[in-house]
Amino acid sequence: MDPLGGHYLNKAAVLSALGAARMCQMLLGCTIMALVSHSAGYSATYGNFCMFVWCFCFAVTLVVFTMDVTRLHSCMPISWDNFTVAFAMLATLMYITASVVYPVYFLQTDCPTEGCEVRNYRIAVTVCSSVCCFPYGAEVFLTRAKPGAVVGYMATVSGLLKVVQGFVACIIFGALANDSEYNRFIATQYCVVVYSLCFSVTVIVVVLTVSGRTAALRFPFDRFVVVYTFFATILYLSTALTWPIFSFDRKYGATVRPENCPRGDCPWDSKLVVAVFTNVNLILYFIDLVYSQRIRFISNSNAAA
Repeated sequence: MDPLGGHYLNKAAVLSALGAARMCQMLLGCTIMALVSHSAGYSATYGNFCMFVWCFCFAVTLVVFTMDVTRLHSCMPISWDNFTVAFAMLATLMYITASVVYPVYFLQTDCPTEGCEVRNYRIAVTVCSSVCCFPYGAEVFLTRAKPGAVVGYMATVSGLLKVVQGFVACIIFGALANDSEYNRFIATQYCVVVYSLCFSVTVIVVVLTVSGRTAALRFPFDRFVVVYTFFATILYLSTALTWPIFSFDRKYGATVRPENCPRGDCPWDSKLVVAVFTNVNLILYFIDLVYSQRIRFISNSNAAA
């Protein structure tokens, strides 16, 4: 018993829907890493990315679960609820990506040279990774803001969208780095500046919220978020119009994919990925702008203790 009369261990962290979701996350994550290490295997950049996702999510989930059970999170100088819901949203997106990337590059209908057993292990990895998306999604659902409740910002629709926006921006940066030829025109360089600026401010918003430092700002944080989201929507709208013109117009590029362009190393493919996810982020920022008009959230570090 602690001096205040409570138990040292938090039974609700285990005997609850949220606890069950986190235990499923750890069980599936451990199973995936065991299968990959035993026989499924991974290689090259895409394989390393998938393995990083599974190891990173398992490690952070284990820390979150341990801190919640032992109540040690109250000793940390962060907004715990904001941190956990933000991580759950990020882990959901990372698992979805890994569940798509791994089978695309490592799973074939025919048995590989290593044998059919390797293919079966890779099928099991894909299934477990896909299933693990649901426990993380369930945690987001359980910890999200309820109608009428005053909660931490990251639990609101706007806060969750910030995580998605940052993740989509990382996909855009990956495509830009993969020989997208963005430095050929000033207009496409402007687009890169927009992506970088919006991503940087989004990360700052998330970090300030998770660290519980929003109350220390000299201006209302909720108003700043709304104003920033408005400008980010306008900027993304400009890039959604500019990037396709200077990438696919006949005057500046190719309207169709070149026939001699190798798969996985084609500038046209990278440009297409950037164009698609630019529009995805534009929609996300617009939805964020609509929802941010109605939210009420706690902006101090004591809110999520």
